Amino acid sequence: MPTLDRDGDVLILDLGDDENRFHPDWLTAVNTLLDQVDEAEGPKALITAATGKFFSNGLDLDWLGAHPDARPDYIATVHALFARLLSMPLPTVTAVQGHAFAAGAMLTLCHDLRVMRADRGFWCLPEADIHIPFTHGMSALIQARLTPQTAHEAMTTARRYGGTEAHTAAIVDHTAPEGEVLATALELARPLATKAGPTLGTIKTRLYPTALRLLRDTHNPLD
Repeated sequence: MPTLDRDGDVLILDLGDDENRFHPDWLTAVNTLLDQVDEAEGPKALITAATGKFFSNGLDLDWLGAHPDARPDYIATVHALFARLLSMPLPTVTAVQGHAFAAGAMLTLCHDLRVMRADRGFWCLPEADIHIPFTHGMSALIQARLTPQTAHEAMTTARRYGGTEAHTAAIVDHTAPEGEVLATALELARPLATKAGPTLGTIKTRLYPTALRLLRDTHNPLD
C-alpha cells in the first residue's frame, strides 16, 4: 500500500511496490496521504514515486469486472484524484522508475514535472489496443499536458515510449539512470518548495479550467 515520507521540505508519496493498480482501497489510501500533505505547514513540495518494476498499471480492471455497477462512482473517484493532483497548491514532481500505463500514465501528467528512468520502463496509453475509450475528462487531461502531436500519437497508436523517447516527445521533463530517478526528482522539488500556497493553486486551476471542469463532473463521469 502507499506510504508517505519526508525529506526536509519535500514529501514523498510512494505508491507501492507491485502494479499499483487503482483498487478502491488503494485510492482511499492515496487520498488519505494527500490529506496529510495538505495539512503539512510551511514550504513544501510533493514527489510521487513507486518501488519496483511498475510505477502504476492504472485502473483495476479485475475489480471493475467484478463490480460493474460501481463503474461510474469508481471512475469519478479516479477523476477526482487526477483533478486533485493537477491543481494542488504546491509544486509536484513524479519520479517514474518503472512502467506507467493507462491511468498510471495519466497520473504522471497530473504533476508539474516528470522524471523517468532513461534505460528501462515504458510510458503508454494502451486504450486503443484494449478497446477502452478515454473519458472526456481523461482526454482533456492528456491534451492539456502534452503537445497536440504527441497527444494524438499516444492516444491513437498506443505507442510505448521509453524514457529517452518520452523525453524527446516532451512527455517527461527529465530522464535519469537507474537509482537516480528519485534523487533527480528531489533536486527539482527542493528549490520549488517555497512556492507552495493558495496562489500556486489558483494559477494551476486557471491553467487547466477545461480539464478540471470535466474531471470534477460527477454527473457523467463515463462520458
